Amino acid sequence: MNSVANQVIVLFLIMVVGFFARKKEYINPSVNRSLSELLINITLPSMIIASFNFKFSKDMLNVGMSLFLISTVIHLSLLILGKYLYKRFNENEMKVLWFITLFSNCGFMGYPVVESIYGKIGLFYAALFNIPFNILMWTAGVFIFSGKGDIKSAKKALLNPGIVSVFIGLFIFLFSIKLPIPIQKTLELVGSMTTPLSMIIIGSTLADSKIASIFESKSIYFGTIVRLILIPIITFVVLKFIGLKDFYLSIPVIITSMPAAANTVIMAEKFGGDAEFASKIVFITTVLSAITIPLVLILL
Repeated sequence: MNSVANQVIVLFLIMVVGFFARKKEYINPSVNRSLSELLINITLPSMIIASFNFKFSKDMLNVGMSLFLISTVIHLSLLILGKYLYKRFNENEMKVLWFITLFSNCGFMGYPVVESIYGKIGLFYAALFNIPFNILMWTAGVFIFSGKGDIKSAKKALLNPGIVSVFIGLFIFLFSIKLPIPIQKTLELVGSMTTPLSMIIIGSTLADSKIASIFESKSIYFGTIVRLILIPIITFVVLKFIGLKDFYLSIPVIITSMPAAANTVIMAEKFGGDAEFASKIVFITTVLSAITIPLVLILL
């Protein structure tokens, strides 16, 4: 637990670096967007592909496919739960809360935390676990804010870099392809940028939030409790009850304990949601996750 706590503290401190870099204007909103694009399209896919560099193992494949199925059930359950959980709030807040209930920050924070605890094997399983997340982001996620889906969004769900990199990695794993050392080292080095870069981006984004106004809305408190505490605890209890353990238990609980997805603001802005409210809840869940993530990990 000391090791886990130290890793989470390190991630939080890197976030603080990003916060002050934005305050000092070393990073501006334009640079932040460019860094986000670099992470989503280059460094994160590189990290995912590098994590599949294992000799084929039927046991590993079975675990990965089981986690994929567990993830599908969890995300579909959260999709239904979120629709009815926030009826008391106004429509704009309800949409954001519904979105953050379904989508945690599994990419920017989930992967780094999993890697810090389990290394490459953890990333391998987390990548398979997150396939339903990536598909639902551009289908159900778009529907939550816009009230409609479209073919273009569905195609984007299947062709986004996160999904493509998983399929490339699976191909390498299934056929035990040995990548040339220069390519493998390049993927590993570029991928290793993901963790510090993601934390710096989050810290920089948080620096633009109006902290005082965050504490004015009861809906933010409610959504934060659901996202950071109730969802991972319910996930833990249900999976433990049906007898799951090891990676079958730890990966789902860790991923669901992450704060609100960092791109909640982007999706709200693009599809007619309340981007300001979204930025507030991303801020508060991210800050408080430095406390709640170690507490949730104690359960494991």
